[in-house]
Amino acid sequence: MQPTASPRSVRIAVDIGGTFTDIEILDEATGQTFAVKTPTTPDDPSEGLITGLRLAGETVGFRFSDISALMHGTTIATNAVLQRRLPKGALITTAGFEDVLEIGRHFRKQVYASKAEPRVILIPRAWRLGIRERTLAAGTIETPIDEAEVQRLAEKFKAGGIQCVAVCLLHAYANAEHEKRIGELLTKYVPELDVSLSHEVSPEIREFERSSTTVLNALLMPVVRRYLERLRSRLKAAGFEAPVYLVQSNGGVMSPETAALLPARLLLSGPSGGALAAETIAQRLAMPDVVAVDMGGTSYDVSIVSGGRTRLVTEGNVDGLPVRLPMIEIRTIGSGGGSIALVEESGRLRVGPESAGAKPGPACYSRGGTEPTVTDANVVLGRIDPAFFLGGAMRLDAAAARTAVSTRVAERLSLAPEEAAEGILRVAVSHMAGAIRLSLFEKGLDPEDFTLLSFGGASGLHACDTADEIGIGRVVFPRDPGTLSAWGMLYSDVVHALARARLMKADVSAIPALREICSELARAGAERLSADGIAAPEQLLPIALDMRYPGQAYEIQVPFDWSTGSPEAALASSIARFHEVHEAQYAHSEAHVTPEIVAVRIAATGKLKKPGEHAFAFEGSAAPKGRRAVYAAGGWHEAAIYERARLAADTKIDGPAIIEEAHATHFIPPGWELAPSPTGDLIATKRAGRAG
Repeated sequence: MQPTASPRSVRIAVDIGGTFTDIEILDEATGQTFAVKTPTTPDDPSEGLITGLRLAGETVGFRFSDISALMHGTTIATNAVLQRRLPKGALITTAGFEDVLEIGRHFRKQVYASKAEPRVILIPRAWRLGIRERTLAAGTIETPIDEAEVQRLAEKFKAGGIQCVAVCLLHAYANAEHEKRIGELLTKYVPELDVSLSHEVSPEIREFERSSTTVLNALLMPVVRRYLERLRSRLKAAGFEAPVYLVQSNGGVMSPETAALLPARLLLSGPSGGALAAETIAQRLAMPDVVAVDMGGTSYDVSIVSGGRTRLVTEGNVDGLPVRLPMIEIRTIGSGGGSIALVEESGRLRVGPESAGAKPGPACYSRGGTEPTVTDANVVLGRIDPAFFLGGAMRLDAAAARTAVSTRVAERLSLAPEEAAEGILRVAVSHMAGAIRLSLFEKGLDPEDFTLLSFGGASGLHACDTADEIGIGRVVFPRDPGTLSAWGMLYSDVVHALARARLMKADVSAIPALREICSELARAGAERLSADGIAAPEQLLPIALDMRYPGQAYEIQVPFDWSTGSPEAALASSIARFHEVHEAQYAHSEAHVTPEIVAVRIAATGKLKKPGEHAFAFEGSAAPKGRRAVYAAGGWHEAAIYERARLAADTKIDGPAIIEEAHATHFIPPGWELAPSPTGDLIATKRAGRAG
């Protein structure tokens, strides 16, 4: 790269999505950020990352030697699971428990269907192998392992071409001695084997969820390791020497070394950056209750900021597979700009979840795609300017978009192309609104109390219509919405999530065990942060308890402030908080019942330097840059076109209107009005008494 006249210190955040790679550059001296977007290279995402970094350096003006750190969010793990691009793996478990993955929880989505949905099984029965051993729930060993049996399994793995092994023994969360020994023996006999031990991945009760998580981790180890090796090689060849951090699904970051051992923590890596950004913006705008929606080329992610905070859960789900790990609560559906529209034999119009992706992409990309997509529909309706896509960096083929919509949808439904295109968007909006409803209603929250925060390259085209669908009257379009998930990663900290399962009554009898477990977790967390180079003053070691009423099958996590005051008082405070949260979440509580403690957790956090708030200044005019015909609400309208970078502070815009910027386009429909905020964000409001 060409050296700049005045070297600077910059921090880079990269979010590699299914269609585009988003890059945010933070000038650490001024606090100013810059955004760059480049197409993802699906065959090798690290290639697109390096290309994007070079483009960012040329655009903004920095050298690789100026980069202080790289925060990297990636869908490499999620895509490997969704696309089943996984290596050949095996599972070792306690004899008699080989079918835990297949038995599962007997959960059925369609309770009245004559047959249950097929269960996703990532390891076939022939490679789910039991071994004679037994550890009891209290942690005592009843039956020792036979090391000769482990050796025979190792030889079988070598002969069968097995690349990775998950080891999940009964009650290993209480005593991991047998798992540790099996891991040592497998490494001894088959050194090239990737081995994942359940007590290191998810040391918690619930055999099915622990097995599923450990299997996913094992199958992802070769995938993520190869990717990190390619990335390290490309970065080294480019002269990049700064630290690299991988973004986890809990919003924290970890080193590549940790990611290689615990790749399951990369599931939902990219969307967690968007949730962090939403929390930051909610605080900036003093809007504590926000629905954050991120619509890219492939997916639509929904997260909730309630009372100024996002919500962490202890279990998620990826394509029907339970993942028992702490993660930001995010609901993801297959609805993006690249979602394909098709007419089924019954005549029903369906949009997604199939996506055209980056290659071939929507028909208007002129890369060989012929199926109509949501992006093609927006082009047909005049909502996207083909000459200004990605700020003019990519020109779209409007004729190809119209042909795809006409031949694949309009003609089959006997509609005009514009009617068919609007139908595609209505179906997509219905899917998106449904995801938001579920995210709010399952927590007893009212949409009217929330603001919709719209980001991602495609979200601004549908945000107001989606808000209208569910009764939200205010939409925020933040600065740099097309790369906001990457921007949110700049606010990440190093996080090590550790847990110890221990079922006990939440009363004074639990205090000795709590003291012991909390001390152990705090020590382990501090050691891991120190190994990451985080000094003690920058370490936070918050403890939380998973609690439930006796007999319940679900838990609620509450803080346990054991380090100040008496442990008895801290436990009493945690119990009171549990009853309070249970009442809010499930509309009832049993304050007279003593709850149970199921697990103790720590989110050992190493604080990283955060971006400074960069003052925003409007330097433009209130006049539109032009006008064009836009189809909305069943007819053509003349819409004013504005360039976001040239808006004035006192601009007031009535819909229909379009706001264009480098990496996103925002459609303001009839019945809505928009005005800038002093922070540089744009706020759209539904006008009372007007049809939207």
